[in-house]
Amino acid sequence: MKTSRITGAGHYLPDRIVTNDDLAQMMDTNHDWIVERTGIEERRWFTPGKDTITSMAVEAAKMAIERAGIKTLEIDFIIFATITPDYFIPGNGVLLQRELGLQGIGALDIRNACSGFIYALSVADQYIKTGMYKAILVVGAEIQSSALDKSNEGRSSAVIFADGAGAVIMQPTDSPGRGVLSTHLHADGDFAEELYVKDPGSSREVRISQEMIEEGGFNLHMNGNTVFKHAIVRFHEVILEALQANKKDIADIDLLIPHQANLRISQFIQQKLQLPDEKVFNNIMKYGNTTAATIPIAISEAMELGRIKEGDLICLAAFGSGFAWGSALIQW
Repeated sequence: MKTSRITGAGHYLPDRIVTNDDLAQMMDTNHDWIVERTGIEERRWFTPGKDTITSMAVEAAKMAIERAGIKTLEIDFIIFATITPDYFIPGNGVLLQRELGLQGIGALDIRNACSGFIYALSVADQYIKTGMYKAILVVGAEIQSSALDKSNEGRSSAVIFADGAGAVIMQPTDSPGRGVLSTHLHADGDFAEELYVKDPGSSREVRISQEMIEEGGFNLHMNGNTVFKHAIVRFHEVILEALQANKKDIADIDLLIPHQANLRISQFIQQKLQLPDEKVFNNIMKYGNTTAATIPIAISEAMELGRIKEGDLICLAAFGSGFAWGSALIQW
């Protein structure tokens, strides 16, 4: 059985930089308050009329394709992770397919929020291992700024979430012990309402009403304390699960790329694992939490900066809405 590997990565971030001081003009907050609780100093928000989920994904995909050294037409499947698609239906995979001129190939959408990219990578890994596909484009992209409650009431989540896109190309390899060693996926729906956007939903009498808007059903709602408490446990568990499955130790990790949920969560996990700074990659400070896009953006940046080298053992891990969480261990 073949193994899958990431052969190229790319990312796109909107031009609009929103600083903590900018947010202080919208709600009762300040730079120090935000940094103390999240580690975020600035983030990117989309420009209406310029940026869409599809357009951002296209730019990230083009970069990934170029870095993989393949032609666009070699891609034979698309997996698109997002919870903020351009349309309610259809999913964003077909929109990206259209823009890339790949009509006819399969396009799958995944809605696992913060762990969406890990889930998407896991699906792609299985398809390549079985020989079903040979070049899969895996994308994570989000525009969340348009759904944030930018009043004092929504402050705790409005300062965290942001916009962006990341993409990777996954292809088979015959090199023994290289590529994706394993992936591990989990979920617990008991906590679904601790981090969610309620509306629109098909089980209502009407999908959209003025009452829903006034009640804030279209805004993101997050129980920050509950999310934090579960995240620090599940992150740690799923990282150890990946290592144990491959008979590896924490010391074997060359780089941990966690989902950029909150810098304080990443730092807590880093301390618990006793990993030095050079073995953990964080960029939430300048980009915020872009949900399904955080990990592929981080992979792309880490490769640009030389933080990922051939032969390195890379661990990816994510936790978020669902609650859903997962990890992947990759021998680069």
